[in-house]
Amino acid sequence: MLNQNRVIRFDWAIKHILRDKANFDILEGFLSAVLREDVEVIQILESESNRDSDRLKYNRVDILVKDTKNRYLIIEIQNQHESDYLYRMLFGASKVIIDTLQIGHSYTDIAKVISISILYFNLGSGNDYVYYGATQFVGLHTKEPLTLRQQEKSEKDKIVLRQINIEKEIFPEYYLIQVERFEDVVNSPLDEWVYMLKNEEIRDEFNARNIVQARQKLSVLQMDADKKRQYERYMMDLVIERDVMETAKREARIERIKGLEEGRKEGRMEGWKEGRIETARKMLAKGYDLTEISEVTGLSLTEIEALQ
Repeated sequence: MLNQNRVIRFDWAIKHILRDKANFDILEGFLSAVLREDVEVIQILESESNRDSDRLKYNRVDILVKDTKNRYLIIEIQNQHESDYLYRMLFGASKVIIDTLQIGHSYTDIAKVISISILYFNLGSGNDYVYYGATQFVGLHTKEPLTLRQQEKSEKDKIVLRQINIEKEIFPEYYLIQVERFEDVVNSPLDEWVYMLKNEEIRDEFNARNIVQARQKLSVLQMDADKKRQYERYMMDLVIERDVMETAKREARIERIKGLEEGRKEGRMEGWKEGRIETARKMLAKGYDLTEISEVTGLSLTEIEALQ
């Protein structure tokens, strides 16, 4: 018997369901749980989720949301490990800032950006499954935060000074949700959403904002035959993609060991490097990007580019 609470993966939902204005309530519920405030979505903007590469579109899915506070929220789902992920996350937030600042406008019009990454791999080490980062200015000697104020007009048209929250109002904020580290212990609205992300299920007792609507709209049982076939194909491709990556890593380890043994026997290391080069060629043929190949083989980006 099919599980009545089973829902589709969030990355599939982002690509095929959540861009519809009628389903903004699902995004609003999730974002409200992450930010711990009520969020209202007014627009979905173009993002990098419609990639031309078949492999990359399974590895990574993202969406750019604008809310009623004129904030830009990047929601990105990353299925496979990337060694330079934090750098790319920084680039993504910076690009939104640049793209949304119109020529001739004041710097005070720079967009407020919040980046939310849903990761299906472990990034670094730590005991939590959600990490938050933001820019703060603290006295080097006093350790006290810097306070800024700006002039504003009050409701009575009087000039008043308002304290600026540097962290929340100016610089980008970052949330890293490491799904695999979540231990299925539900104590908060965010826990309910992350439980859904990890287990593709929304339990009857969950009551986070709009999560009941998510259970209804993302239900596997509600999919028509055509959508269900597309979804099953997507899930199969994810499994294959994960298996290909794991196989490539295993092959790389085997080639390293064989090459190392051969190199030791002959008193040189050429055999080891030849094994890594062969693995790199195979990964290039399968469409992997240079960073992933470098991570698996240990070759430099320059060495890999020379093989193309």
